[in-house]
Amino acid sequence: QVQLVESGGGLVQPGGSLRLSCAASGITSRLYAMGWYRQAPGKQRELVATITSGNSTSYVDSVKGRFTISRDNAKNTVHLQMNSLKPEDTGVYLCNAILRKTWETLNYWGQGTQVTVSS
Repeated sequence: QVQLVESGGGLVQPGGSLRLSCAASGITSRLYAMGWYRQAPGKQRELVATITSGNSTSYVDSVKGRFTISRDNAKNTVHLQMNSLKPEDTGVYLCNAILRKTWETLNYWGQGTQVTVSS
């Protein structure tokens, strides 16, 4: 059974930092492209950051220079370091793992962790 379990969310003041973690089980996460999405109230789910199996990273423009995605293959875990947080970063952050094969695509989601940036 595949599970992605996010942790590290919480309430933080503007300008603060949080580090999110996504622990994978049932898959070898280093083979997957991993991503962090966020879902804010009344808004569409947004792709925030991705890291490929080859460790190439990409970010949505609004978080470039503030967020860093990384992976720890030994622990089957992906992290999202979030610095200089802004109120508009508020939302539920969800971990995604995707592996595209020749005949199928494997796509898994975690339950999410709430991040609230407010004074």
